[in-house]
This record gives sequence, structure tokens and C-alpha cells, in this order.
Amino acid sequence: MKIEIWSDYVCPFCYIGKKQLEQAIEDTGFGGQVELVYKSYQLDPNTPVDSNITVYESLAKKYGMTLEKAKEMTLGVTERAKEVGLNYDFSNLMEENTLKAHRLVKWAEQQGDVTALVEALLHSHFIEGKRIGQEDVLLDIAEQVGLQREEVAKVLAVDEFKNEVEADIQEGLQLGVRGVPFFVLNRKYGISGAQPQEVFEDTLRKVAEEEGLQPGLKMAGTGDAGVCTDDNCKL
Repeated sequence: MKIEIWSDYVCPFCYIGKKQLEQAIEDTGFGGQVELVYKSYQLDPNTPVDSNITVYESLAKKYGMTLEKAKEMTLGVTERAKEVGLNYDFSNLMEENTLKAHRLVKWAEQQGDVTALVEALLHSHFIEGKRIGQEDVLLDIAEQVGLQREEVAKVLAVDEFKNEVEADIQEGLQLGVRGVPFFVLNRKYGISGAQPQEVFEDTLRKVAEEEGLQPGLKMAGTGDAGVCTDDNCKL
């Protein structure tokens, strides 16, 4: 089955939803039968690239509240993140323009699997508090996941893949995406937001049943020691 994921790298629920989906795929046994496609979405494309505004300040301004209220607002999200094994630290977060990050992922798709890059971008922002809107940070992240730093620098230096990012956003709008995360399964079912875990699992099973997919075995133990194949025995 094919799952398309519209998300933004500064959306706290996008990282939570990603972890929920991954866990649902594992728990339902459909790992290896799911193709994940990451689609671009920008929550605020007007955020200055050189912004030095903290997330707390940004929230306070957006919702007309005090900084203390803005901090309280993030507590529930922090607790929700812990449920899926993520330790958010909003005190280190700055608002970021994510266009370059999205362009980087679009380029990386042509090189192969972008799973590690998407994870690294989210982890760098929410866990490490890195400035993922800054070019030097993106170069470090790209190199960290095995991409060629020099090639990435060439892509980020110009507007390459901007059209692809905008096309994703427009495609999402046509499908009814008005917020992220938004998951589309086989262009038939949509899941809006980081829904309860059973929603992900039930929808995966429904699609699998319709497509005639069978869950794989959940392997116990570690490795494959004590196994003989046609030409080898592993002790």
C-alpha cells in the first residue's frame, strides 16, 4: 500500500504522527508492504529565513497571549510526545522557514530513500533545537545521513525543487489538506492529525484487506543464530 504524508518539519504533531504511523505499521505486521511518500507543506511560508524569534514568542504573538501562557500551551504537546518516545524541548526552539528543508528532501528523493533524512530533520529541530531553516545546519544534517555535502550546497544555493514543493502543497489542498500531519492511504482514506493509535492500525488493516495483503510474521529473538540454510549454518 502507498501512504502519502503531508507534513512540515516545524509541526510538533507531524513528528508524533510519524512515530504513530511507524508503530502502527510494525504492530499490524505490514512492514515491507508499505511505501511511504513524504509530501511538502508549509505552516508559515512567510517566516523570515533569518528570524531570531523563539517559538514561545511566535505563539504569544499569533494567539495574543503572554509568554507564560505560550509556555503552558506547549506542555500538553510535550506530554503527548513522550507517549511515543520523543522528548521535546520547546525552550530551545526558534521559528524556522522550512522551504529549504523541503527542497532538500525533494532533491534527496532522486537519490533514493529519504526516510533517514526526514527523521533527522525532525529530530534536529524538536530534540536538539537546531536551526533547520539555516543552510549550514541543513548541510550538516544531509552529510550526517550520507548525502554529499557539495551536491546539497549546490541545490540549496539556488531555487531548485521549489516548484516541486509548491506542487505538493497545491496537490494537498486539492485533496482537502488544511493542516498537518495528513496521511493519505492508497488515495482512498485520509487521516488528519496525530489521531489515536487505533485509528492508524484500523485504517492500515482496512486497506490491507481491500488490497489482499497479508501481515508478515513478527519475529521473536534476536538475529538468526542457530539457522541452517542451503549452504551455511549459523551457530
